[in-house]
This record gives sequence, C-alpha cells and structure tokens, in this order.
Amino acid sequence: MFCWVKNNAGIPIMTRAQRFHPLDPLSAAEIAVAVATVRAAGKSPEERDSMRFVEAVLLEPEKNVVALADAYFFPPFQPSLLPRTKGSAVIPSRLPPRRAKLVVYNRHSNETTIWIVELSEVHAATRGGHHRGKVISSEVVPDVQPAMDAMEYAECEATVKNYPPFVEAMKKRGVDDMELVMVDAWCAGYYSDADAPSRRLARPLIFCRTESDSPMENGYARPVEGIHVVVDMQNNIVIEFEDRKFVPLPPPDHLRNYTPGETRGGVDRSDVKPLIINQPEGPSFRINGYFVEWQKWNFRIGFTPKEGLVIYSVAYVDGSRGRRPIAHRLSFVEMVVPYGDPSEPHYRKNAFDAGEDGLGKNAHSLKKGCDCLGYIKYFDAHFTNFTGHVETIENCVCLHEEDHGILWKHQDWRTGLAEVRRSRRLTVSFICTVANYEYGFYWHFYQDGKIEAEVKLTGILSLGALMPGESRKYGTTIAPSLYAPVHQHFFVARMDMAVDCKPNEAHNQVVEVNVKVESAGTNNVHNNAFYAEEKILKSELQAMRDCDPSSARHWIVRNTRAVNRTGQPTGFRLVPGSNCLPFALPEAKFLRRAGFLKHNLWVTPYKSDEKFPGGEFPNQNPRLHEGLATWVKKDRPLEETDIVLWYTFALHADIQHCFFSLQFMILTTEILHL
Repeated sequence: MFCWVKNNAGIPIMTRAQRFHPLDPLSAAEIAVAVATVRAAGKSPEERDSMRFVEAVLLEPEKNVVALADAYFFPPFQPSLLPRTKGSAVIPSRLPPRRAKLVVYNRHSNETTIWIVELSEVHAATRGGHHRGKVISSEVVPDVQPAMDAMEYAECEATVKNYPPFVEAMKKRGVDDMELVMVDAWCAGYYSDADAPSRRLARPLIFCRTESDSPMENGYARPVEGIHVVVDMQNNIVIEFEDRKFVPLPPPDHLRNYTPGETRGGVDRSDVKPLIINQPEGPSFRINGYFVEWQKWNFRIGFTPKEGLVIYSVAYVDGSRGRRPIAHRLSFVEMVVPYGDPSEPHYRKNAFDAGEDGLGKNAHSLKKGCDCLGYIKYFDAHFTNFTGHVETIENCVCLHEEDHGILWKHQDWRTGLAEVRRSRRLTVSFICTVANYEYGFYWHFYQDGKIEAEVKLTGILSLGALMPGESRKYGTTIAPSLYAPVHQHFFVARMDMAVDCKPNEAHNQVVEVNVKVESAGTNNVHNNAFYAEEKILKSELQAMRDCDPSSARHWIVRNTRAVNRTGQPTGFRLVPGSNCLPFALPEAKFLRRAGFLKHNLWVTPYKSDEKFPGGEFPNQNPRLHEGLATWVKKDRPLEETDIVLWYTFALHADIQHCFFSLQFMILTTEILHL
C-alpha cells in the first residue's frame, strides 16, 4: 500500500511504506523471502531438499518503471522526466512490486530452473513484521549447467583427496599427507560430447604445499602435473582418473610465500613513511540509499552475483540544460582467460569467470587504508549461498574521491600569470578473488565529464611444472622447475547508453571516426593534411568493429535530436585503450563459447534478455556462439535506437602481461583502461 504526502515544493513523495527503489539490489530479507517462496513451491520433500540456489538477483524492471520512480517516488524528484498530458504530469498511484529472479540447480534431477518471484511488502525481520512472496513463473532450462558454487569447490577437493588412486599417485610424488594437497575445481568447458551438460563436471587442478604447520604457505607455487581427474559434481564421485606422466614436484622456493612471517628474503619496505589522505570537512559526494551525487554527476549503485558492481542511471547536471542522461546501465558482464600452452592441463584453462563462477559472489570485504584511501562510503552486498542461506559481504563496494593530478594549467608568458586546477575523480570499485587471481573493477567519474572503466589484475599466476632442465616456449620460466604459461585476459563491458535521451526516447546512433591522410595533390601540396572521417554504423553486422590505433579509431554514441552550442549533435565518445584480439586460431574450442571475443566492439538494440555475451549459461555450453555472436546475425537496425555497446578489451599475456622472476610469487598490478 502506498501513502502520499506533499513536500514543501508540492511534489508528491512516497512515505516509508515504499523503501526500495526499483533498481536497489535485493536486501537480505528479500533474498530470504524469495528463497523460501521457491523452496515452498517444490512438489515434494525430495525436490525441496535437492534445490541448490545458484543466484537470487533483482529482476530489473522496464525502463519506464525506473523513470516513474525517479520522477515521483525517490529524491531528487524529477517530474520533467515523464511525458505530460494537457500540461499536467501523469502521476501513477503506485510502483509495481519488485521481483526476484532465482537460478536453482536440482541436484537430484540435474536440472536448472529459472524462477520469478514477486516480492510484496517485504520488511525487515522484526517482531510483527511479515514477508510475502509469490511465484510468478518457473521454467526448466534444458541442456545447461549453471555457475559453480564455492560449496562445490570444497566438495570437489574432498572427493579427489579421498579417492584412493589419487592418494597413491601423490605418494608416488613423495606426498603422504593429504592436508598438504590443494584441489581447485575448474569448470570443464566444452571440447567434445564428453563435456556435454548432461553431467555436471569439474576438471580440477592440483597443487601441494610443503609444510603442514604453515597454513599460510602459498601452495600455488607447487603445481602437480601429470594427473588427469574428472569429477561428477552432481554425485561427488571421480569418473575419470589416470596418472599419465610423472613430473617431479617443483622444489620449495624461498620466495614462494607473500604473507608477513612467511616471506623469506623479500624486500624490506620499512623505510616508507606514512602518506595520509585527509578530508577534514568530509567528502564532496552525497549519498541517499544507493543514489550518489558528486560534482554534477549522479547515478545509482547496484550489485549482482555474476557481474558484481553495476552502475545505473548515469547523468550529468549541465547548468540550464538540467539533468542530461548518459547511460542507463554500466557493468562488466564477462571475462574470459584463455591459455596458450597446448599441453595438458593448460589447454583446458579457459575460464569464464563471470558466467562459470561469478565476479560478485567472489568479491570480498575491502580494508580501509589499503584497498581504498580517504573518506570512504562502503556498500554491503547480499546473496544466497548454495543451500539458500543469505550471506553478506560487508564493505563490498567502495566509493571514495581521489586526487588525480592536474586537471588543467596554463601560464601566460607575457604576464607571467599562471592558473592551475587539480583534478579530482569519484571512484566506485570492488575486488574479487577467483582462485589464484585477483581482479579489481573500477568506474571513475571525472570533473571534465569523462567516465573511465578500469580493471586491475594482481594475485598469483597459474603455474606449470617443468622437468629438470626443461623449458617451454609457451611460457616463461620464473623459478626452478616452474613456468608461467602464456595467456590472455578478456573483459567485456556492457554499456546500455541513453545519451541525452529521456525515457521512451530512442534518438541515439553510433558513429565510427577514423583519421584519414589526405591524398597528395592540390588539397595536400605540403603533404601534411589529415582529417577525421565519420561513418554511421547502421546495423548490427556493420557494427562488428575492431580497434585500429593507426587511424586513431574511436566511436561516438550520438543523439540525433540534440545539439551543442555550436549546432553539432551531442554525443559521448568511446576511446579504446590498449587492446588485442585472441591469439588462438579461429577453430579453437574455447571460441565456440566465446565468439564475442572475435571483435572489440559490438552494438545491439536494447533487449532486456540480452545481457550476457556468452548467453546466461556458458558453463559446458555445447551450442556454437550462443549469445552476442548469434544475436547480431539478425542485423537489426541501429539508427534512432536504444543503443547497447559491448566493448571487449584484453591484456596480452607474457607479451604485455610480462612474467619475470620479480613477479614470483605475487603478480604486481597490471591495469587496463577503457
């Protein structure tokens, strides 16, 4: 029920009865209600007991619902967002109830079901409070496997370590204590019918520590090679095992550890003096729930188990022009890490860290003074674990300001007068750990109107063992009997744009800009002439594009109806940073599932169910090029359209992502920009 009151300006506002903006992440109470509703809908006790909850996430409403909420229900109230009838705004009586989408794996039947649950009047769990949910739909999705869960990692490790042939294989390598053994479950990918989703499979990697009394020892420094094992995760049994090749364990290296008290022979940094970031008057940003305002920017913060951080409703307040929308939704929707060593097990390392695992589910609490500096606003994240219990990652998302050097400067040489301004940016970020690697995802907002997407890579390399005296051209030897296989890191940013578009407007187009050198002749008598040439990308197939630094190629999302003060159409540029394409041959098996890596830029018209470039379930997916590479075959028109940009950017591995002995055992941070 909704209760209306008037504020001092006479604008209708909602009372506390409406606590959640339509784009707010699901609260812990809402997740608990959604899970309980789905479990109660199970047809039998066996079905209910077999339910495993892969994710419970907000089912995002249509864009007109968001506009409605921003206009009348939530500050800063913006009635001008909505169309008017006979001079008066159409004021709704209420917002529709929020809905949750749940992906549920049935461990007994090996089926995956998508449930939609309506959440009505969900309040905090207090005495007298009540929770209500209603199942709207449930659909079994055939021939898929959902993302793997942390609970399954532990189960996989226990299954392998309790398998007698594996125990014997480790004894053969001089290891009797199974407490030293680390088993990392990796999804199987899809290489043949043996990987079909009719079975839920893991192909784990094996590592081994050296000291049972040192739990902080870095086990990733000693990979175990030559053992082939496949685990049926539905039944927790080993279904394939072979000790194929004896490779001695790498010798313990005195530089293998990285934690205080465990490092031996590391660099002494005790001479570093404190550097204090002090904001005595507090921050310049303002927070209202998940709504952020800073230096004319405003946006909303969201979070999902698969993507992690989501930025909604990005706009810039531009003087007399008021609030100017830029994007409806920004996020990283997938990352793929293909390895370039053709030997086993490395050729199977092709992780889809969002779709097979979950960037958000692997996020962790951030520490003030290290992960973030300054005056910080943290946001918690709530999600369901495999058994349906709600878990909370405290301080999961960090919001803070950063000094960013000089914004601009000029000195007049005649007068000697100099003017300079410091640049400040607002940063929203989270960091996740996926097995051995850490990834930091950042969105930076600048005072000059720029938005920058950034990924920071650190953590521990996934290593391979070498025979004594051996070296491999598909990697770099970084310690005795240890090498780092070549690989690439690909990240996909999905940008649902709305440049100068009000709700229900679709006036955007994408323009490619290339620098052209003028041909020699009368127009270029000094041989110095060049100019920018524009080309409208009119359809999806035309918009499959790659970076070209030789022509300074970039793209503009342009509004065809709005102009700036010079009479030119307004727009927002996408400027590529360092990038590359897959180094694998087109027939590489991982490209069956990652066809979206074949181009740096894709453009599609907005469609609510087109959110993940490899489809919703890339794990063990046998279907060729499901997702983005198939959607664009429709060649839908892109002019005067609600535009979505998909930008794939990558880090070279062992070429720019250089491995050298100083990065053993921790990889110093590499940075990618968009």
